[in-house]
Amino acid sequence: MVLDNLKEGVLKPDLYESELNPVYAAMLAHYGVVADPARVRDPDRKGTVENAIQHTQATALKGRRFESIEEQNAFLEQWEEKWASKRVHGSTRRQVQAMFEEERPHLRALPARNFEYFTDRVYTVYDDTCIRVDHSSYAARPAAIGSRVLVRKYAHRLEIRDLKTQALLRSHDLADRPGTVVLPQDERLFNPSRETRRILAQAKTIGPSAERLCQLLFDTEGRVGQASSAWFGGIHAG
Repeated sequence: MVLDNLKEGVLKPDLYESELNPVYAAMLAHYGVVADPARVRDPDRKGTVENAIQHTQATALKGRRFESIEEQNAFLEQWEEKWASKRVHGSTRRQVQAMFEEERPHLRALPARNFEYFTDRVYTVYDDTCIRVDHSSYAARPAAIGSRVLVRKYAHRLEIRDLKTQALLRSHDLADRPGTVVLPQDERLFNPSRETRRILAQAKTIGPSAERLCQLLFDTEGRVGQASSAWFGGIHAG
């Protein structure tokens, strides 16, 4: 597919290796399409396209009102069948339906599932081997502690990917509520870090009960328990 360098699709035009919007590139890959951005300031090399929305608004829908979207769709389906597909295209001087019939044998079936939209954001892996997304923790191994990873967030799940290669490292369902820790028990780190010692020292200044509580959280939850301990210590210190 030859496309103009629209900002929604092409982040950085280049004659050989254009940088595409990640969402746009993923959508093309999902439907088996290859994008070939047109050369900048070279209109003769661009494909001929028709603004379907403006054309439909200026012809089929102009001056008409509908009581429901179903009524409008029924009208447009009839308009497409009896007029739009039979008209002669202004640029090619050929009937639209006839051109489509030539293309039909070359069209492939659509994928079984629709494309899922997502957002990309970079996160840091904390010393408990997790990333924090929307106040919940998700296991990020094999990503190293302190490294930065690309998190691709969908409607109901997220993917943790290598920041440079975008290779998939981990996938999780999104947590139902904030504060959830998505980390298997056998992946939890129980060896104390500098942050662990700092939190326990802070709890000790509050009192022996606070110190025992924070130590218990660390003993049962590992380093992920530091978040609860830090919150408890901060509340009482304040």
